[in-house]
Amino acid sequence: MSVGLAHLLILLVALQRLGELVYARRNDRALRAAGGVEHGKRHYPLLVGLHTAWLGALVATVPADAPIHAGALIAFVLLQLARVWTLTSLGRFWTTRVIVVPGRARVRRGPYRFVRHPNYLIVALEIPLLPLAFGAWPLAIGFALANLAMLAWRIRVEERALAANR
Repeated sequence: MSVGLAHLLILLVALQRLGELVYARRNDRALRAAGGVEHGKRHYPLLVGLHTAWLGALVATVPADAPIHAGALIAFVLLQLARVWTLTSLGRFWTTRVIVVPGRARVRRGPYRFVRHPNYLIVALEIPLLPLAFGAWPLAIGFALANLAMLAWRIRVEERALAANR
């Protein structure tokens, strides 16, 4: 099996996501220790499965030497900068789960001053952009639609959890 630039980029994204999971788990523990309550446990395994399937489908269907479409890749990289801004704005409150600490005010700094759910906007854009960077239109469309359905569910869960915290 050859490792070309396409697969190397997919591997880097997978490693980034794994690093985020480690950071999120540390924050999960701290939030729970502070009295945080998790909401939407039912959808979480589906969310993880969707993202895992997205990366797996990329590795399975994109040739290692696939041509790289620079515009889509540049847009994807710029979204990673926005992702870092989002994560650092939430700091110890960023997690891959919906955990709310009772009585804690909503974060309103960084991109949260402008967009209610910037991380979900970033994910909604990056899910199709990475496949498009390799010309994988069917993956871009299929996973974008599946992700939008998942995000609609998750945002409803998160909005209810945050509303109950006011």
